[in-house]
Amino acid sequence: MAKDVIQVNGEDRVVREDTAKAFRGVNWALVSIAGFILIMGILFLVFFGPALHNTLTTPAENSTIR
Repeated sequence: MAKDVIQVNGEDRVVREDTAKAFRGVNWALVSIAGFILIMGILFLVFFGPALHNTLTTPAENSTIR
């Protein structure tokens, strides 16, 4: 049976290969979900931030000719 080493709380542990793959898979899934949430939050602020702060102006308000 193949063995692999994972690091848990700063301590190396020898576990079965399938357990190590599952451990790494869960870690990657959590990092991916956190990254997705971060990117979606940034996009939300970019697109809806001005509307939330009432800083939207119409083209007529932006015109230099008055």
